Amino acid sequence: MRIEKLAALMEERGFNGALISPGANFYYLTGINIHEAGERLTVLAVNPDGEYHLLAPSLYQNVIGDFPVTFWRDGENPYSKLETIMKELGIRGKVLIENTMRADWLIGIFHSRNSFDPYPLSMLMRELRMRKDEEELRLMQKAAEVVDRVFEEILSWDIIGMTEKELALRIELRIRELSDGISFEPIVASGENGANPHHEPGDRRIRKGDMVILDYGAKWKGYCSDITRTVAIGKPDEKLVEIYEIVKEAQENAFQAVREGIKAKEIDRAARETIARAGYGEYFTHRTGHGLGLDVHEEPYIGPDGEVALERGMTFTIEPGIYVPGLAGVRIEDDVVVVGDKGERLTKANRELIIL
Repeated sequence: MRIEKLAALMEERGFNGALISPGANFYYLTGINIHEAGERLTVLAVNPDGEYHLLAPSLYQNVIGDFPVTFWRDGENPYSKLETIMKELGIRGKVLIENTMRADWLIGIFHSRNSFDPYPLSMLMRELRMRKDEEELRLMQKAAEVVDRVFEEILSWDIIGMTEKELALRIELRIRELSDGISFEPIVASGENGANPHHEPGDRRIRKGDMVILDYGAKWKGYCSDITRTVAIGKPDEKLVEIYEIVKEAQENAFQAVREGIKAKEIDRAARETIARAGYGEYFTHRTGHGLGLDVHEEPYIGPDGEVALERGMTFTIEPGIYVPGLAGVRIEDDVVVVGDKGERLTKANRELIIL
């Protein structure tokens, strides 16, 4: 069980407990799907002996199932109940706290029981979640298949004249029809808007001569995909074609560098040097990629400072780009898994320049 793996790491590193609120780590450890508990305190307490207990609002009685749990009702003090659970589990001293726990919850816990030193839970969870098992990879492959299919469908749509907002909404709707939902708000960036890597879709209408960046993702049973393709609307300017081919080469060079044991920063370097040699280094303004799993951004990060040595089962994106202010942007992104002496793409949509 995953909780037992966390407990073993806690014991090895000298931590006396962990307090985990709903989110990706909570779901990873329990399989219980509580994505938003609102203002009602919901905490999983774990000790280094592998004992655990959940405190949850009574409105989740039909969600929890067969799991050690104490429920609390509106009008009761949940912090006193959590204090009792912590005492029974011996949670004191060095305690791991979920990084994304609400501040008001943490303040309330300290007011009721202030005899512990908090440390970020990510110190240990990153080690558990970076390496995906076969079932996790199966779910990620399914999420990747969804975004591949959506791209193929986009190619058949008449998008000339659509606003960025309209196309983003249509992409989101199709993802929701084919999967459990989006892993982030879709990005549609046309023409000069493509020079902003995280452009928010607006009212600009897509027209001939544009390069259009399409960046979107799906979720399947909690696991994320994330793909970017850039398409041309009508025959593009030769300079834009040149930029596209440079980005495609950089993405391929980074992908070919993937293997077990190589540091993440070497993948970044392969992409960055390709773009720099072509004279566009100053226009590549972000890291080459990020880890992918239950969160759309997680470890390992594929950037210039990425010291993580890649291991079998690690999953991440490779997404170099060139962004020229006032002109356009190009980004190509795939989801990749380390399979030993090479990488394997989970997303497989066409990476050639497509003219619509």
